[in-house]
Amino acid sequence: LIALLHQIGSFVPAAQAELPIFDQIFTRIGAADDLVSGQSTFMVEMVETQEALTRATDRSLILLDEIGRGTSTYDGMALAQAIVEHIARHVGAKTLFSTHYHELTVLEESIDRLANVHVRAVEQEGRVVFLHEVRDGKADQSYGIHVARLADLPDSLIERAQVLLSEFEQAEPVPVAAPVKAPVQEEPIDQLSLFSDADPLRETMASLDLINMTPLEALNTLYRLQAEARK
Repeated sequence: LIALLHQIGSFVPAAQAELPIFDQIFTRIGAADDLVSGQSTFMVEMVETQEALTRATDRSLILLDEIGRGTSTYDGMALAQAIVEHIARHVGAKTLFSTHYHELTVLEESIDRLANVHVRAVEQEGRVVFLHEVRDGKADQSYGIHVARLADLPDSLIERAQVLLSEFEQAEPVPVAAPVKAPVQEEPIDQLSLFSDADPLRETMASLDLINMTPLEALNTLYRLQAEARK
């Protein structure tokens, strides 16, 4: 909104601001099924992301909110990281990428011009207080259970969620792959192989250029491989 106000010559809500001129603004915010066209929340998310990735230039603004939340944790995190890497390497647009995948904050160490910021919050008497301040660095925790309490979910449910959270946090953390310098097809470390050495599906998987695929292309390829695997 500030970018739009600035480019039409309007005032912006700041004592002082220095803003670039953007040629396009792309947003992927919100989550809803497209019932008319029969698209799931995740498909809508991927289609809108694909449009931004293919049309944006290095003078564009991209706002992406919680990419990958419409699918499983590992799929979502993998796509989120791949999208961040693709924008950094091939698009170059100014991008605000919000996520609750805390594991992705390590990308700051390996991708130039990527910086972590977080919105500050504090706990007071067991409740979270949002301070509406943007600070440098990654967030130290999420406040999902606190928000659930603010929404007046049953106390027994909140207590059970806290117990489960403690158990999950003690489990082995989800690994995040280090970004590669160039597209290299390798077997993921410590991951069980789904195919035998002579399996044609394995050969197809090894030949895929996942780094340069758009999210929609990757999803369509996954559907095709799944169909072949079920034959």
